[in-house]
Amino acid sequence: MKYQSKSDAVLLLEDGTVFFGKSAGKVGTATGEICFNTGMTGYQEIFTDPSYFGQIMLTTNAHIGNYGIHAEEIESENMKISGLICKNYNVNFSRPDADESIQDYFESEDMVGISDVDTRSLVRHIRDKGAMNGIISSETTDLDVLKEKLNEVPSMEGLQLCDKVSTKEPYFFGDENAKYKVAVLDFGVKKNILRCLSDRGCYLKVFPYNTPFEELESWNPDGYFLSNGPGDPDTMPEVIENVKKITATLFPVFGICLGHQALAISEGISTYKMHNGHRGINHPVQNLATGKCEVTSQNHGFGIKTEDVENHSTVQATHINLNDNTIEGIKISNKNAFSVQYHPESSPGPHDSRYLFDNFINSIQEHKQ
Repeated sequence: MKYQSKSDAVLLLEDGTVFFGKSAGKVGTATGEICFNTGMTGYQEIFTDPSYFGQIMLTTNAHIGNYGIHAEEIESENMKISGLICKNYNVNFSRPDADESIQDYFESEDMVGISDVDTRSLVRHIRDKGAMNGIISSETTDLDVLKEKLNEVPSMEGLQLCDKVSTKEPYFFGDENAKYKVAVLDFGVKKNILRCLSDRGCYLKVFPYNTPFEELESWNPDGYFLSNGPGDPDTMPEVIENVKKITATLFPVFGICLGHQALAISEGISTYKMHNGHRGINHPVQNLATGKCEVTSQNHGFGIKTEDVENHSTVQATHINLNDNTIEGIKISNKNAFSVQYHPESSPGPHDSRYLFDNFINSIQEHKQ
C-alpha cells in the first residue's frame, strides 16, 4: 500500500516528559512500560516476542521497517508489544522476499506507533531515570487527557502477565517419533526455542504456565523446559511450587529468562526490578567454567540477586554479564537443573550460546542411561 501523510502524535512519560512526533501504524492510543532495545536488526522478532507483552518498544536503531515483514520471522502468532517508538518509520522496503510493509503489518495487527521522535534523547532519559510507563497517541495530543489515562496504567513491578501469553491448552511440537520427550512450561515461549529443541531430537508437549506438576509428570517426559515470558517473576507462587516439584525429581531441567528467574526463586533466590534492564543482541556474557565470552541476545527487566547466589550452598553462578557483572546463568549442584537469563536461540545475530541446548540434551541422555 502507499502510505498516506502522517498525522501528529505525542509521547507522554509518567514523569511528565513529552516528545512530539508523527503517527506510525494504526491511529490510536497505546500505553505500557517503555523499554529500549539496541539491536540493529530483528525488529519483527522483537515485536512478536511474548516477553515484551505490556511494553512499548523504543528502538535505538534509526531505521525500522526498511527490510519489510516476512511471514516466517515471528516468535509468536501475533505482535506482543503494546506500541512502537522509533526515529525513521520506513514504509518502503528493499528486501525482495518480504511479504508486506511495516505499515500494512501494523494496521493488520491494530498496532499504534509514533515516529520522528528524538529517540537518542529518549533513550538517554530512560537510561538515566530508569524504565517507566508512558502513553503514545495519534488520535489526541491533549496532554491532560493522556495524563489521566496514563495514571491508570499499572507498574510492571508486581504484574503477573503469563496468563496473557501462555497457551490455553496443551499442544505438541516436533516429531512424535523423536528420541526424547520434553515437557515445556509455557510462560510465553518463543517459537525458535521450540525449533532448537525439536532440531535436537525432542518431541515437545507445551503446557499452560499454571499446569500442575502431576499433569506434566503423567506425560512421562525425559526432561522439563521452563520458558521465557513477561511480567514480575515474584507474582507466580503456584508456578514456583510446581518448579520445586519438578526439580525434586532430579530429571533434567533447563530454564530461559523468566524460567531462569522461576528456577532461582524456587531455590530461595530473590529477584529485583532492574533500573532499565538488558535488551539487545550484543550483550557480552562470560561462561565462568570455560572463561569464554558469548555475544548474547537479551530481553529482561528483572534479575536475580547476586548476594543471594553467593550465599547459597547449592546454587552456583555459571555466567555473568560483562557490562554490569549481573548473574546471567546458574546451576543447582544437588539437582539436575540449570538456567540462563539470556536467549541462546537468538536469531538473527550470533549463535554463540546454542551449546546450552546441547548441554540439556546431554543431560537427558545421561539421565536416561
